[in-house]
Amino acid sequence: MNNSTESLPDECLRLLYLEQALFSKEYREFYAEGETKPEEVGSPYLLHNPKSKKGVLLIHGLMAAPEEVREWAEYLYDAGYSVYAPRMAGHGTSSLDLSHRNKQEWVSSVSRGHDILNTFCEAITIAGFSTGASVALQQVIRNPDAFNAIISISAPLKLKSFSANFAGLLNTWNRFFSAIGLSAITKPYASNHADNPHINYLRCPINSVVQIQKLMKSVVVKLSGIKIPSLVIHGTGDPKVDVAGAREIFNRISSTNKTYKEIDANVHGIVRGEIAESVFEEVSVFLKNLELTESSI
Repeated sequence: MNNSTESLPDECLRLLYLEQALFSKEYREFYAEGETKPEEVGSPYLLHNPKSKKGVLLIHGLMAAPEEVREWAEYLYDAGYSVYAPRMAGHGTSSLDLSHRNKQEWVSSVSRGHDILNTFCEAITIAGFSTGASVALQQVIRNPDAFNAIISISAPLKLKSFSANFAGLLNTWNRFFSAIGLSAITKPYASNHADNPHINYLRCPINSVVQIQKLMKSVVVKLSGIKIPSLVIHGTGDPKVDVAGAREIFNRISSTNKTYKEIDANVHGIVRGEIAESVFEEVSVFLKNLELTESSI
């Protein structure tokens, strides 16, 4: 892979340096022995294709890190795109770090990723997996002219976990008793049955579940504002997120150029491993059709 940075604008290099410096600082600050993964797992990265002016802003999921979408990023790079995978705040460090973060910090992390690609790309597709898909949808709603297409995979509109339905109440409980000095009776984390334990945290902050729910609540009522070409994908047997949510997202998007696909899978993490091949094929067809449409205009 010839991932050259020699032809990148100075502003792009400056922004890349700032993101890497921020991660290195937070990695040291929140490092937790036995939990924090190797630094390369959490580091944001750019796969620069100097022959292309097309870019993809590729966003990982909750409790994960940019490494989660590495296979997808390399697939897109080989297809002729430059790809930037930002690190959302609180990720790639420790669950303690994530527990104090909110949805706006995730959105801001991704916005800075757009700024990086925007220094040298003429057209940017935003794509995300799981919580990353939620943030991608939010980005398009907030800034519809910034992207030429969106790819949403396994967006968490309808969480299946019984305990997720009570996350708000539990979070309020935790905050109240922590405030009066009774942290010993709080339960700030739940176990995470990770698809990729070498990447994911194994503890899920209850506050993070609440932040996802707040993010999706604000997104779902504004999906009709998405008018750019859209691809929505979900696994039929996703054990964590109900596929019915993906159908609702697709139906609410008002784009005249939109595609919906369900992948036969019984795992949530469908962007890595063998099952990812089917996902990437659908992404490839969507992007090729997008290029054909754009070239005919």
